[in-house]
Amino acid sequence: MPPPSRDGAGQHQESLFPVGDLIPEAEPAALSQDAARLLDVREIHAEPEAAASPRGRQILARFPQARLIEVDSHWRIPHLHGNQGNAERWVRVKTETLVLGVRKTLTSRPNGRSADWIAPGASNGCAMACAYCYVPRRKGYANPITIFTNIDRIVASLERHVAGQGRKPQPNQCDPACWVYDIGENGDCSVDALICDNTADLIRAFRCWPTAKASFATKFVNRGLLALDPRGRTRIRFSVMPPEDARLLDIRSSPVTERIAAAGDFVEAGYEVHFNLSPVVLRPGWEAAWTQLLQQMDDALPPAVKTQAAAEIILLTHNQDLHEVNLGWHPRAEDLLWRPDLQQAKRSQNGGHNVR
Repeated sequence: MPPPSRDGAGQHQESLFPVGDLIPEAEPAALSQDAARLLDVREIHAEPEAAASPRGRQILARFPQARLIEVDSHWRIPHLHGNQGNAERWVRVKTETLVLGVRKTLTSRPNGRSADWIAPGASNGCAMACAYCYVPRRKGYANPITIFTNIDRIVASLERHVAGQGRKPQPNQCDPACWVYDIGENGDCSVDALICDNTADLIRAFRCWPTAKASFATKFVNRGLLALDPRGRTRIRFSVMPPEDARLLDIRSSPVTERIAAAGDFVEAGYEVHFNLSPVVLRPGWEAAWTQLLQQMDDALPPAVKTQAAAEIILLTHNQDLHEVNLGWHPRAEDLLWRPDLQQAKRSQNGGHNVR
């Protein structure tokens, strides 16, 4: 089916399958205020299999006025990923566009930092617009959320992998007793949960696996996650940085003070809560700014958080291609992020030119 005309914006979806199939038995949940702030979805690019799946139909029912456009591959959408002009519409594309795909690679990769394994993620891309984010490096000039709708196969793959590992033979820095799986390497699971039940399905799955824990980093406080009863099997890592840096670099994210304030509620709801001190940007006054932040955390965090918390510290790495894209939509951030006169050059594993 050819893509519908751009003149159709605001009209009902053109369906890849009978319209009746889009109508769920129950009305879809209304978008929360948080979702409405981040997402005003007007077009959905979908692989046919993804759109026809139960999860795909859940998403389409949640955004009934969005134009539905068939694509052969979620990775190859020329007017998104190949259109240099989209750099100037960076935030608008994130707000108005979703992509639905089927994840083909279902392997868990070794990590060994904050997690033992990187799980096959249920999404790629984000509605937030952190200027230093590494995910857009592969996507060209636009980085909207891609949701993978074959969540049943992702969970089944993880279940096989967890079973194959058996019990953890000895403690390590990731966890003293459980294998830790990062389920959100290329997205933000808290934001994904505004769109569909992928995050909820993963949290429910991990609470049934006594030898494993899920883990994901987030810059968004989604209080809807408090109702999911993780039973200690999911670790949320709130990323924090000095608020003055976050206001410039963490575009569309929850304020740092809100992330810190939420930690106690998430521990009470049954989550582990850790922190990413990330990224540390070395600029004039950085030591004083981080000292103030750490003092703020010490003052604000309740004992229940402090007794179980750990932190990972990540210094900034930036990429030349992303630097060029950022100049098209947020050049002020690059005054802070791109300082090759002070930074060390590094060639990434995939050949990219980075500084750190």
